[in-house]
Amino acid sequence: MTKPAVGFLGMGYYVPEKVLTNFDLEKMVDTSDQWIVERTGIRERHIAAPDQATSDLAFIAAQRALEDAGITADQLDLIVVGTESPDMKFPSVACILQNKLGASHAAAFDLAAGCSGFVYACGIASQTIASGMYKHVLVVGAETLSRILNWQDRNTCILFGDGAGAAVLGPVEEGYGILSVDLGANGAGGQYLTMPAGGSRKPASEETVANHEHCIHMVGKEVFKFAVKVMGHSALAALEKAGMGKEDIDLLIPHQANQRIIDSAAKRLKLSTDKIFVNLEKYANTSAASIPIALCQARDAGRIHKGENVVMVGFGAGLTYGSLVVKWQKDEEARA
Repeated sequence: MTKPAVGFLGMGYYVPEKVLTNFDLEKMVDTSDQWIVERTGIRERHIAAPDQATSDLAFIAAQRALEDAGITADQLDLIVVGTESPDMKFPSVACILQNKLGASHAAAFDLAAGCSGFVYACGIASQTIASGMYKHVLVVGAETLSRILNWQDRNTCILFGDGAGAAVLGPVEEGYGILSVDLGANGAGGQYLTMPAGGSRKPASEETVANHEHCIHMVGKEVFKFAVKVMGHSALAALEKAGMGKEDIDLLIPHQANQRIIDSAAKRLKLSTDKIFVNLEKYANTSAASIPIALCQARDAGRIHKGENVVMVGFGAGLTYGSLVVKWQKDEEARA
């Protein structure tokens, strides 16, 4: 029995209404628009409203993905949410989302792989469909990183934004869909991108709150070195598994962390700018939401066509990395 091909049946994304520009940040920390743009490529980011949690962002993105796929929530068999900023430690965002959607038949769990979360989730979800275990899986990347930032630390608060992206995975025409997956990790570098307190190692206390240990801590130079190394490596590994080379890439959807990292990956893969989708300037780094938001926007902009090879590649806390090679299964009309 041959395994069914698995692809993207529908997609959707959501970003909060509030926009925080670099000029706004100039009034908050010792920085400037020029300094941020030159080092990152970011000009603005979206920030969740006080009454919005990660599951609220995920819910809107998920509704849009279901509508796009033409299925209802009760047809979902599984919900997987990649996030590092859940509503709470438990229950999971996936279970909260299951209830919000009314997806009563779906199993649900969260996955913590940092900014690689969506790629990790797609890799796992696709295998549950290929094995015949499930038919329709909702994969979501969602973050409200603004809640775990130290807004006095100019090295981190300038980098991140809030948002959610979702995709419904299911059976597609043979020869199309997800052709290969490459996932990896380097736990030895975990200390370079972390939220030190709030877990069993260092429970919450007055001291941890005072020291901003419930916020993102990052050794930027080390994360940069890791990202530059693994982005190209992982994409090439996934392409090799699919029997392809870098010349077969029609569109690269990289994790939107830093323009210099994206440029480095493009150089290694020998890709021209017209083969790379970048939305970093307007959304900043939305972690697990980054790739699905970019994928959906690329589709909406008419950048993806039937038969084209789309490569998604990410890296994140863990440290983790991962890539997907997808042969797009349907013609897409520009929607933007």
